[in-house]
Amino acid sequence: MDYISSLRDKVGHAPVILVGALVLIFNKDKQVLLQLRSDNESWGLPGGTMELGESFEEAAIREVYEETNLEIQNLKFITNFSGKDYHMVYPNGDEAYTVTALFESEEYKGELSADIKETQNLKFFDLDKLPQNISPPVKMKEFILNYLSQK
Repeated sequence: MDYISSLRDKVGHAPVILVGALVLIFNKDKQVLLQLRSDNESWGLPGGTMELGESFEEAAIREVYEETNLEIQNLKFITNFSGKDYHMVYPNGDEAYTVTALFESEEYKGELSADIKETQNLKFFDLDKLPQNISPPVKMKEFILNYLSQK
């Protein structure tokens, strides 16, 4: 059983603090990889929650591999997100205040392959043709869209 499942067994849907990492992955054509998530049917960045004892970088590498089958390399830290603006209520009723590190990578190995449990689709998008339904929270979405517009 993973850490989050174990925690949820104890606290139910009550608000918790979740720590994790997301990664902006760019291909050679400067397109960004997005994941169509199964839980909220919105596009978002690959990444997820830390397991006990992991660093932000280790969580980013593991989560990206689990969700995309890509082995990312040379992570560049961009920023972190935390505070009341990053309160999430998930479709199943779980609540969390998220603390998220955002990284960037342009180097990876492997063939893109979606984890069918968490992912409906994986696709590289041109920066000027991003989908409308990008995952919340709003402040994080705004930052990422602004960051991408400067690339």
